[in-house]
Amino acid sequence: MTEYYVDLHVHIGCDSRGRPIKVSGSRKLTFENIAKECFYRKGIDIVGIADAASPGVIDDIEDLINSGEMKEIVGGGIGYKDRVVILLACEVETSEKGRGRSHHLILLRTLDLAKAFSRQLEKCVSNVFFSTPTCTMPAKDLYRLAIDTGGIPFPAHAFSPYKSIYGNCVRRLDHAFPRDILEFIPAIELGLSADTNLADTISELKDYTFLSNSDAHSLPKIGREYNVMLLENPSFDEVMKALRRKDGRKVSVNYGLDPKLGKYHRTYCHRCDRTFQDKLPPILACPQCNNTSVVRGVLDRIMDIQDYPDPKYPSHRPPYKYQVPLEFVPGLGPKSIDKLIMEFGSEMAVLHTAVEEELAKVVGNKAASLIVEAREGTLPLIAGGGGHYGKAALNKK
Repeated sequence: MTEYYVDLHVHIGCDSRGRPIKVSGSRKLTFENIAKECFYRKGIDIVGIADAASPGVIDDIEDLINSGEMKEIVGGGIGYKDRVVILLACEVETSEKGRGRSHHLILLRTLDLAKAFSRQLEKCVSNVFFSTPTCTMPAKDLYRLAIDTGGIPFPAHAFSPYKSIYGNCVRRLDHAFPRDILEFIPAIELGLSADTNLADTISELKDYTFLSNSDAHSLPKIGREYNVMLLENPSFDEVMKALRRKDGRKVSVNYGLDPKLGKYHRTYCHRCDRTFQDKLPPILACPQCNNTSVVRGVLDRIMDIQDYPDPKYPSHRPPYKYQVPLEFVPGLGPKSIDKLIMEFGSEMAVLHTAVEEELAKVVGNKAASLIVEAREGTLPLIAGGGGHYGKAALNKK
């Protein structure tokens, strides 16, 4: 078995014809460019495309297969240059009656299955062409539709204050899903502002595999969070075995941002324009103006609904390692990152295997030291909130 770097949530900005898919995404985020970014720069082995049910993306996939640039592989997935495997997926927004809206990912084994799911989805969304189409049905009905079509659904960025199952809809999963669906769900995507330490304070999550994915809206954001999976080969079938922890396949490590770097880690008040990183959680209303229409932080939400004050890890839970992506490292600009990738082959190689002395030869001693701190998760951080990322700060000691 081999370890593979896996990021299962990357968006398409537009198709090859220039038609927008993810309006908030970079126009450089095409199906082909994502494959190239993973191959030439990131070192990601398996990448999930979250807009593969869009007719524009389906057209691009067919063109790339017909041209011989890519190919469908045994075991499910699209192969690129015999190293990168692309898994097809679709993110969909649902609505819970009297509650809120939430986002969900559906993994799709083959292009034919993506086409079939697209046809079904078109009947219940306003515009199937755009990324994360909005449907009026509750999540349980979307899951039944996905399962009946052959897809594998699970909650996306499960704690985000905007459009997530815990953050915006319910306090417990069984408030949204019947038991048979709960038993079918293979994983929970944590999101950028959460980690294993936080999620494992909620008892009902003990049986689920956790995923740390990038939810990338631009090429540089690919792999800002990712998973290491132990697989026999890179394919849809093997990834599914890993999510269900079968036959020795598993997620062996989650790599992610320290939750403080996420956009929604702490509660933010629009009226006061302040993120309350200095106040003890949970902050559910503004301590300054008593405004209850705050952007509730992920830490604050989890502490509001948790079962334990400290995490209780199930025996299958892998380590969660904090790692700051290169673009977050203070003083490390695009040109320096390009030099590092050219020297070491990929961002994964820079973050995992390059020694400090080798890094210093490319970007100098100070930057090399900061990269090692980023790798080890020891950079001092300023917490994010209200849609603003946290940031790494230079240690002034």
